[in-house]
Amino acid sequence: MNRYFTTFYLTELDVTGDAAGRVTDYLHPEWANFRAYQGDLPDSQLAGLPQSGGVRANVTGPTSTTLRFTVGTTRIWGIGILPLGWARFVNVPANFHADRIYSVDDHPFLSLFRELSDCVFGDGTDEMAELERIMAFFVRALSRDNREDDPRILACHAALIEPDVSSVAEMAEASRLPAHTLERICRKHFGFTPRLLLRRQRFMRSLVQYMLDPSLHWIGAIDSHYHDQAQFVRDFHRFMGTSPSEYAARPKPVLEAVMRARQEFMGSAVQALHAPAAG
Repeated sequence: MNRYFTTFYLTELDVTGDAAGRVTDYLHPEWANFRAYQGDLPDSQLAGLPQSGGVRANVTGPTSTTLRFTVGTTRIWGIGILPLGWARFVNVPANFHADRIYSVDDHPFLSLFRELSDCVFGDGTDEMAELERIMAFFVRALSRDNREDDPRILACHAALIEPDVSSVAEMAEASRLPAHTLERICRKHFGFTPRLLLRRQRFMRSLVQYMLDPSLHWIGAIDSHYHDQAQFVRDFHRFMGTSPSEYAARPKPVLEAVMRARQEFMGSAVQALHAPAAG
């Protein structure tokens, strides 16, 4: 399963002590995700799109921008879907669904995830049973699908997450693919051009450095492939819709805890930097 997913994760939020009964936070750019909710249903909004709410389960395509969400007390089962997982379980061009969020109940191409959302939750007291249902669900789905995985997707992904790779030419060389093939595979399975993907990786490496160790300040967290601080600030506005200083001052009631937990248990604080297993 670790070829296809970052992780299966359960988030439990209790905001009964909050005066408003709900909290707001902002997701970073990431790979595609499935999320199912038991309890308060979130209001979610990607930049430039209408707000969606009242949805029991949704799928977000790969993103290059922040997703704002507001939610109350709830349980969330989430699945981070790697590019190889998108090819296997969604199997439609990712560039048509990048920076989009969908209710699984409303879109036929997400019928597999609608089936999952129907069966994932129990009474909320046995999370291991819920996890086992998720695992069994995808084992069954794989048993019905005899397609071979495309090794070029993993080759592209391995090149993308290599910190020394900073240009499309270097990514093509590292993946051992012609530049035009790299471009086509990245659009179809990763959702974006190689150039934008590399730019996103550079930005996310910098953001994670700061989030895990604010004592570095932004200047100490900026990735070495940035030419200067101004270039980093432009990327911050592109990917997060705000400035570094405004983001630093913004409360992060959910994401800070989630990032630290991911770093401790997965060795990768955010999905965009997650390395897929080859086997």
